[in-house]
Amino acid sequence: MTRLIRAVIDAGALRHNVRTIRERARGARVMAVVKANAYGHGLVPTALALADVDAFAVARLEEGLALRAQGVSQPIVLLEGVFAAEQLLEAARYGFDLVVHDALQIEILEEDPGPHRFVLWVKIDTGMNRLGFRPGEFPAALERLRSLKPAPLEIRLLTHLARADEPDDAMTAEQVARFREAIRGLDYAISIANSAGVLSELHLGCDWVRPGLALYGASPFADRTGADLGLQPVMSLETSVIAVRHVPRGETVGYGGTWQARRDSRVAIVAAGYGDGLARGLPNGTPVLIDGRRAPLCGRVSMDMIAVDVTELPGVQVGTPAVLWGKGLPVEEVARHAGTIPYELLCGVSQRVPIELR
Repeated sequence: MTRLIRAVIDAGALRHNVRTIRERARGARVMAVVKANAYGHGLVPTALALADVDAFAVARLEEGLALRAQGVSQPIVLLEGVFAAEQLLEAARYGFDLVVHDALQIEILEEDPGPHRFVLWVKIDTGMNRLGFRPGEFPAALERLRSLKPAPLEIRLLTHLARADEPDDAMTAEQVARFREAIRGLDYAISIANSAGVLSELHLGCDWVRPGLALYGASPFADRTGADLGLQPVMSLETSVIAVRHVPRGETVGYGGTWQARRDSRVAIVAAGYGDGLARGLPNGTPVLIDGRRAPLCGRVSMDMIAVDVTELPGVQVGTPAVLWGKGLPVEEVARHAGTIPYELLCGVSQRVPIELR
């Protein structure tokens, strides 16, 4: 069956990006973040293509269970931890590592009568103000975890950076200083660096790094693309032209008539829309690759289709391939046109879009 829109995943690019991250990580182990369906790239296929990473990180229990069901054997870290005794039992059964960021989670561990020993990642809130123990709360939390029976298999420490994607901002240095002060005198493995932390010049001195966006070949920095950082795009969102229209000068295209032909024009109708995850707010002029050549979006994104002005591109016909982002058209560039970040575009690819691993 010929598929129109599809997300083509380049496993070779994925592995290249892991190698690049390892080179920048200064010997730290790599915890690949595959939450949110591996940022739209397919949770299970992505994990199976990354057989040499040291661990995977997911947000929630269900994501970890999906990986184990497909034979993924590496350590899996639940970044949000567990919130009930039943979840703890499942985490024990499938050998998950747990982030502990709240006193309730310590209570669940204290009340657990089972014999399982967990690897526990204690999260310290150094300024993100989402999850974690504030530095003043951390010593008491750590003491309770040290006192668990049976004892944890291992305790590790982490924090999360709020502005590492802004290298000149002082907040990252302040967060790191708070973290270092909180853990002074302790001899535990630590993790600080997300993608921006790994790819910046911060030299955070981590035992573990937690890349997410960089795995998939996109840049966490507003002023650089993944290619600028030595990364390769993993996803190409590919589709085809399904009609070519001749639009006389002065007529409009699409809902609301937001684009008007300034000349007699040829417009390609492409099978992709907000039902597939494109941002409805993409403006006129957003680039689309039509048979490898750039052409501007014209008219409003609809549920299943977009229109592209191909007046300057001879030879476009039904079946001509189109790329919404990927090789030759960085997702970061499309995100700028959409007024958003590449994370949102990648994670927003809808479930009706088939994933093809190559």
